[in-house]
Amino acid sequence: MTNSEQIQQWKAKYGEVFQVEVAGHRAYLKKPDRKTLSYAMTQAQTNPLGFAEVILRNCWLAGDEVIQTDDSLFLAVSSKLDELLQIKEAELKKL
Repeated sequence: MTNSEQIQQWKAKYGEVFQVEVAGHRAYLKKPDRKTLSYAMTQAQTNPLGFAEVILRNCWLAGDEVIQTDDSLFLAVSSKLDELLQIKEAELKKL
């Protein structure tokens, strides 16, 4: 089981840390970096689940491995992965 000290260490190293829970199983994830996002987007072009697989595998910090291997759990978590990609609003001004 992951304790608050471990979570604080991850936050210091990765910034934001997320917990996803499905059917009593938990996983801890970090935000994807640009390299991971780029690879995930290329995978999505040929494999509909490729994006989710890359994000989950590369952002995984700890948790119940069954989430990665059980299709129903994986699909449930996959539907939440887009929330890791919260994009900030930018403003463009013509000068």
